[in-house]
Amino acid sequence: MNALKAARVATFTYFGLNGFLLGMWLVHIPTVEQRTGIDHAELGRLLLLLGLGAFLGMRIGGKVTDRIGVKYVVPVAGVLNSVTAVLPGFAVGPWTLGAALLIFGFGNGLIDVGMNTHAVVVERHYRRPVISAFHATWSLGGVAAALIGSRTLSWDLSPAVTLGAASALGVVVSLVTARALLNEKEEQQVSTSTGKRKVPRRIWIMAGLAGLVMLSEGAAYDWSVLHLQGVLGAAPEIAALGYGAFATTMTGGRLLADRVTARIGSRAVLRWGSAIGAAGIATAAFSPWIWLALAGWAIAGAGLSGTVPQLFSAAGHAEAGAAAANMSRVVGVGYVGVLAGPAVIGWMTHLMPLNVAFLLPVAFCVVAALSAGVLRAEHTPERVSA
Repeated sequence: MNALKAARVATFTYFGLNGFLLGMWLVHIPTVEQRTGIDHAELGRLLLLLGLGAFLGMRIGGKVTDRIGVKYVVPVAGVLNSVTAVLPGFAVGPWTLGAALLIFGFGNGLIDVGMNTHAVVVERHYRRPVISAFHATWSLGGVAAALIGSRTLSWDLSPAVTLGAASALGVVVSLVTARALLNEKEEQQVSTSTGKRKVPRRIWIMAGLAGLVMLSEGAAYDWSVLHLQGVLGAAPEIAALGYGAFATTMTGGRLLADRVTARIGSRAVLRWGSAIGAAGIATAAFSPWIWLALAGWAIAGAGLSGTVPQLFSAAGHAEAGAAAANMSRVVGVGYVGVLAGPAVIGWMTHLMPLNVAFLLPVAFCVVAALSAGVLRAEHTPERVSA
């Protein structure tokens, strides 16, 4: 295996690990919520701390990555993300859960910007779309977490035990995989050495769209399990499959998204994917049947699967030498949506039923579909034979 292929495999590994660790937390949300004695609204407020920690991790990670290189940042971030993943499992009340989520969020944000920056480096060398496949592996990690979490919940294992095992696995994988990473430090510093660069306005527009789309993803990640269990009365092991259905179709869609993007362009993928995502979330929200709600979450996952990678790729390719910094802005605002944005859904449950609150991500998906013109064809890497 040559160095570039090994680097691609390593990127797949870190994406899968991150998706698995976050997924293991997500499927344990109802159990942790019950153990800590909090309600949906308080959980929503605590998720703000998860998003805040992630945003801080991404902002710091972007600056550090451009300065010292992805080869050194990614494995350290992987270990930190793994170690902190166990903390919510030990929470006994809202204060300890809030602290755990803040720290876990920081580790998640650090690895997220690092691995996405490395994905752009690999994509630049391949000179064709490959970034969606990495995000597919992230989703595959979520599928594995849903299946394993569903089984461990049926065994009545405590969150501390399950999350602790996932944490130990993550540390080992992060250290073993580090040797295959590429080091693009000098390449990234070339265009930043002349002074501070003004951030292009299009970066902030893409960041805003990432926030809208990823809040819609966050509605599935953080609330699909609680929706099936609380609104439709599904058993815990069945409710966990709501997240699994979303993550499964997200995986399949991202495995195909690079080929689709090469054919129809990133703009069309963002536009039509967001529209399909809106239809899927609406179906899940207002279904009176568990099976149709599961189908709705599956449709939403398929639609949204290719949208976010297009925004990340465009940000990473926008300016040579500032890939990580621009990536941290788009990824950072996006993950404020996916991790903290669902807190808004929790707050809305004070005023309306949970399924009605899902109209917010539906509206956000529609806005993203109408704003897809922000992406330009030149941001899709030119496809050449490899």
